Amino acid sequence: ELAGESGKHQLALLSSMPQMVVGDWLLLNAAGGFERLLDRSTCFRRIAAGHQKQEQLIAANVDTAFIVCSLNDDFNLNRLERYLAMVHDAGAEPVVVLSKKDLAENADELAAQVQSFSALLAVVAVNTLEETTKQVLIPWCRPGQTIVMLGSSGAGKSTLTNTLLGEQRQATAEIRSDDSKGRHTTTARSLFPMAGGAMLLDTPGMRELQLVDMQAGVATTFADIEELATQCRFNDCQHHSEPGCAVQAAIAADELDERRLLNYEKLMREQAMNAATIAQKRASAKNLGKFHKKTLDQSVRNKRGE
Repeated sequence: ELAGESGKHQLALLSSMPQMVVGDWLLLNAAGGFERLLDRSTCFRRIAAGHQKQEQLIAANVDTAFIVCSLNDDFNLNRLERYLAMVHDAGAEPVVVLSKKDLAENADELAAQVQSFSALLAVVAVNTLEETTKQVLIPWCRPGQTIVMLGSSGAGKSTLTNTLLGEQRQATAEIRSDDSKGRHTTTARSLFPMAGGAMLLDTPGMRELQLVDMQAGVATTFADIEELATQCRFNDCQHHSEPGCAVQAAIAADELDERRLLNYEKLMREQAMNAATIAQKRASAKNLGKFHKKTLDQSVRNKRGE
């Protein structure tokens, strides 16, 4: 479904068209037919859930990502760093929105833990049901801006979407009391116009978020570790037991959380491994295509008696 100045209409998808995702801008001809896909300013991607190890596009042309994380059992620093790596890789501005502030007695303490990632990171703790939440987040909802909601199921993305829109547009559900996890109330990506001229994109919760070929995104998310690494005695320091390791020195001095280093190493390995797997699959598919073409050409020649 497309949205334009003349309203919404359907576009028939053809195999010859490029892969498209919510947020893309298309150039149409006078008859409403597809001409071309305009260049993307940003693009969010991940490894699709399952065992196929295929890259999946999530959204395009997004300016700001609200990473919504509930201040209950959903709160997870490692997962937040994973989302931040994806947002940095896409080229958008991340804003960590800690929801359900009213349910957490230690909301300020948890917010401080997230803020310790970077002094430049925007971190806000809110009650998504309160009207004041809109005022806190309105600086990122300027006319012409596109905002995407990211986070796991039950984090409060749909509730926050309804609050920012000022009306009930997305279904919401109670989280499970036994493990504080939510259900998928949003089953498709939806793009909503806001009264002030911004666009708001709500996405289904992601229970699985694997990174692919995002070395730059991971490096930006862990800029503190990257900076410390430049101060190590050896250029190839692995930050484990090497002498003169500035990273380990920072951990010993309680200036760096060891958890953060371990997650940095994990995400670097993961994105590289997934990128290699996808590259191998693409190479195999290309070789298979060449084989099929060669076989077809030979079959044609045989029929001609060549």
